[in-house]
Amino acid sequence: MEAKKKYLVCERRSVFALLTLSAGMMGAYTFNLRGGVFCNAQTANVVLMAIAFGSGEWGQGCYYLIPITAYLAGAFLSEILPSPVRRFGFLRWDTYLVAFEFLALFSIGFIPLGWPHQLVQVLVNFIASMQYNTFRQAEGIPMATTFCTNHVRQGGIHLYHFLSKKDSPFLRRSLKHLGMLAMFVLGGVIGVFCCNAFAGRAIWFAALPMLFLFLNLLRADLTTEK
Repeated sequence: MEAKKKYLVCERRSVFALLTLSAGMMGAYTFNLRGGVFCNAQTANVVLMAIAFGSGEWGQGCYYLIPITAYLAGAFLSEILPSPVRRFGFLRWDTYLVAFEFLALFSIGFIPLGWPHQLVQVLVNFIASMQYNTFRQAEGIPMATTFCTNHVRQGGIHLYHFLSKKDSPFLRRSLKHLGMLAMFVLGGVIGVFCCNAFAGRAIWFAALPMLFLFLNLLRADLTTEK
């Protein structure tokens, strides 16, 4: 109840947990069925681009500029769009974004596996970037929803401070980050099972949390947080 009084719906940990669950499924989907890559972040693409350039494979190296540019464009637009959306005054930017993510993931399910994987990869890069740049803090704690590195780091940092200072807030914060890490892993596990059972349609299971979140955010925008 305390979190509901203090934080907007879009800032609650339950929302971040579902976003992270969906991101885990997206990662499993693109790796298993869409080219063997992870599209939720860009570190791997930058490293592969550097390896290609270092090996003299300039064409292959330039290819990685496509997903990197898509990720950059997602961050760029997610900085531009909130202001006009706010002036419009109907729904929050967060709500529109989750609706867009749902539609994008749902649409991906109709793209045949035989089509170029780059189409799906770029789309997932784009929405992952927008999500990462929009949902930044869960109940006052900086968190990322599309990848795990920071959760592992923060979990370790706060666990150390708890053990050294015996201060329970550090333990709670560590457990919150490790909980998000667990949600990502769970999403990945579910994603693998769905890929094996439903092939290209498996991405729809990653869209389901988005649909639930959209309805929840929409209700808040129109009623309790209007």
